[in-house]
Amino acid sequence: MIRSIYTGTTGMNAQQLSVDVIANNLANVSTTGFKKSTTEFKDLLYETIKVPGSQTSADTESPTGIQVGIGVRPDAVAKIFTQGDLIGTENELDVAIDGTGFFEVELPNGNNAFTRAGNFKRDSEGRVTTANGYPIVPALTVPDGARDIVVSETGIVSAVLGDDTESTEIGNIDLSRFTNAQGLRSLGDNLYQETAASGTAVAATPGDDGYGILIQTFLEGSNVNIVSELTLLITTQRAYEINSKTIQTSDEMMQATINLI
Repeated sequence: MIRSIYTGTTGMNAQQLSVDVIANNLANVSTTGFKKSTTEFKDLLYETIKVPGSQTSADTESPTGIQVGIGVRPDAVAKIFTQGDLIGTENELDVAIDGTGFFEVELPNGNNAFTRAGNFKRDSEGRVTTANGYPIVPALTVPDGARDIVVSETGIVSAVLGDDTESTEIGNIDLSRFTNAQGLRSLGDNLYQETAASGTAVAATPGDDGYGILIQTFLEGSNVNIVSELTLLITTQRAYEINSKTIQTSDEMMQATINLI
């Protein structure tokens, strides 16, 4: 009975973590470039009462054993990098990635980070930055007075300058990808940081083999599906209640045993 109480407790803790992850997904349903997370679990150790194949007599052995699990624990909270819907904005500095890849940006501490959110702005010096002011890498500066900015699918950026009537190429936007994107560390602010698990970022031209293309005047929406998350939330709630019931039942059995004494 003590074991079942402990097992039920691990189940409740696991389902609480799942609810926390679902809540974060739903909170970011409208966040540009947000990627949902999913919780993965694994079972804990088993108490072996009888080993499978143990001798039952001189000439026979047991085809099965007796092993009782002692619960569950979280194994991972993994990001799901499926494509989000593309949403038109008519803003010439909004750029969506259609396919695999990340924009690279420079943080104030000099380190680089990566994002799927392409809602870019221009700072006071004309540099193209994220909404939080982090300049993209490689650096891209839009000259003062530039107009009719065009971003091609392959990342070439051009604009009409001054009194010109023809466009001039002013820079380019690259994409980076990773061997294991799920190994990236989430920093918040739509940013990710490479880790030993993700591998080193490999930059290339959008549209190259294995890399997505850029779509100007569009943003990538969150890949959170509200219906799926709410369904999972209900399932998780039921699992939490069932584990709670396990603890309650074990407690009642212990109380009944005590009353017999």
